[in-house]
Amino acid sequence: MTLEERYVRAAFRIPDRFQQVGEVNVFYREAGAKDAPVLLLLHGFPTSSHMFRDLIPQLADNYHVIAPDLPGFGYTSAPPRGMFEYTFDNLAKVIGGFVDALGLKEYALYIFDYGAPVGLRLAVAHPERVTALISQNGNAYLEGFSDEWDAWRAYWQDDTPENREACRSALSAEVIENWQYRTGANPRLLSPDGYMLDIALMARPGAEEIQLDLIHDYASNIERYPEFQSYFREHQPPFLAVWGRHDPAFIPAGAEAYKRDLPDGQVHFLDTGHFALETHSTEVASIIRSFLRQHL
Repeated sequence: MTLEERYVRAAFRIPDRFQQVGEVNVFYREAGAKDAPVLLLLHGFPTSSHMFRDLIPQLADNYHVIAPDLPGFGYTSAPPRGMFEYTFDNLAKVIGGFVDALGLKEYALYIFDYGAPVGLRLAVAHPERVTALISQNGNAYLEGFSDEWDAWRAYWQDDTPENREACRSALSAEVIENWQYRTGANPRLLSPDGYMLDIALMARPGAEEIQLDLIHDYASNIERYPEFQSYFREHQPPFLAVWGRHDPAFIPAGAEAYKRDLPDGQVHFLDTGHFALETHSTEVASIIRSFLRQHL
C-alpha cells in the first residue's frame, strides 16, 4: 500500500476526539483497530499532534495509534494561568489522566522534545504499562543539549522579568520556521503546513505567557534526569532512538547517551533536523515498524 493510499484510508479512520480530564479538555487523534497494540505519540514544543499527520497513516494498519495535544498546545483547551499551573508535572498529570480515561493498560511510548519529560514521568509512575520506548529527538541526558540554551539557562537560574523577556524570541515566527524547522532540513522536502500551524497557534491570546511558564519549568525536567535514567536501568524497556542528526537543540550525543543505560537499544540517525517527521516520515515509520515487530 502506498503512503497516499494509507493516508486516504486513515482520513476515514482518524476522528478528531476530545476527552475531559479535570479542567482540561484534551484533543487527540486516533487510528487503528482498538484491539491492536497501542502506540501513544507525545508531541513537543511548539507543535501539536499535527506533527504526526504523516506518521499515523503508516502505522495505523498494525497499531492502535493515539496522539493527544498537551495542555496549552494544539486544540487541547488552555485553562487560564492562575486556574492551571503550566508545569511539566501538571502536563504529565493531565496526560496520565487521559491514559486512564481511555483505559490504556499498556502502550509503546513515542516521545519527542517536550513529550519526552512528559512521557518519562508516565513511565516512571507506571513502568508496567510501557511495552517499548521510542525517542525521536527526545532528550533525557545532559549530553543531549547543544550550546543554544544560554537564554533559557539564565531564566532557570534567575526568574527575573528581564530573563523571561529574553526567552520570548524563541516563540517568534522567525525562530519557529527558520531555527526549529529549517535547520538541517532539506527545504525541498519541507512542507509549510507544520510551521505555519505552529506559528498561528502561538499567536493566540495568552499563548506566549503559557509557553514562557513552561520554559521556566523546563529546569524541573533536568532535575529528574537521574530518575529517568534509573528507570531505564531498572526496567530495560525495549528502546529505539530515531534522531535528526542536525537538530540545533538536541544533538546526537543525547541519542547515544541512552545506550549507557539501555545497552540493547537501537539508535538511528537521519539526515535532517529537529522535526524529522516533516521530511523523513516514511523512513521513521519503516524503522519503527521493524523495531515494534521485534518487541510487540
